[in-house]
Amino acid sequence: MSSDNAKKLPLRAVPEKDAATPALPFDGTPGGDDDAAQSDASPSTCVYCYGAGMEVVAGKGARRCRCREQGGRTKMLEGARIPRRYDGCSLHNYFPAPNNGTQLKAFNYAFRLVREFPAVDRGLLFMGTVGVGKTHLSVAILRGLMERGVPCLFYEFGSLLKEIQDSYNKISHTSELRLLAPVYQAEVLVLDELGASKPTDWVRDTMMQIIGTRYNDKKLTIFTTNYLDARRASTDETLEDRVGVRLRSRLFEMCKTVHIEGEDYRRRYDEQQKS
Repeated sequence: MSSDNAKKLPLRAVPEKDAATPALPFDGTPGGDDDAAQSDASPSTCVYCYGAGMEVVAGKGARRCRCREQGGRTKMLEGARIPRRYDGCSLHNYFPAPNNGTQLKAFNYAFRLVREFPAVDRGLLFMGTVGVGKTHLSVAILRGLMERGVPCLFYEFGSLLKEIQDSYNKISHTSELRLLAPVYQAEVLVLDELGASKPTDWVRDTMMQIIGTRYNDKKLTIFTTNYLDARRASTDETLEDRVGVRLRSRLFEMCKTVHIEGEDYRRRYDEQQKS
């Protein structure tokens, strides 16, 4: 082909960045150059794929566009049911108290789970008194995994039991099964406040059904509980007292038990506000 003919071929206009500014890899964090580029574009058109869903990466070829990945992460986060109270919880802002080795160890377990997933065969059971950061770490794990595209789900156990009771239909179990299906199928599930509900026969049977199903399917589950394995006082109840011997035995196999000690940070914050 002659050089004259080559010049007549139609060319596709591709927006160029300032030659003085090197292109940065997209890391999914807000506030970077990628977000600025998106904000300059029309709301209905992605500057990277122009709506095609695939973007071209120099030297690497085509890949799924970051706009689709961001949208998928947003939907995944909305579907995870994380309470608004814990919107800001992440591994980046979990700060163990000075000289608290148990909180540092718990953080390391959480960090390692996110880093090594899916090559992880056991979940975590965060065990400790109120206000030591159990729920923060659990939510932080979910956020870390969802950033990698892993579907996750959060449930406070008492709220889940209440929803099951409210949806129960004496004629059929359709509503109950529809509610429990995501709990059974979630790739990673957090069950917060295990043992907090009064341990009636129905509560224990339902806990066994939910946890037993995930146990049999080898689904990764993360639990938090305020109940310990050993009594600190004669009036204390243990986790085994609350969930039963059979379920506690399964939890040993499903999860690494991580004891966290420390002061109630909510109480400490309140005292600081008063001083």
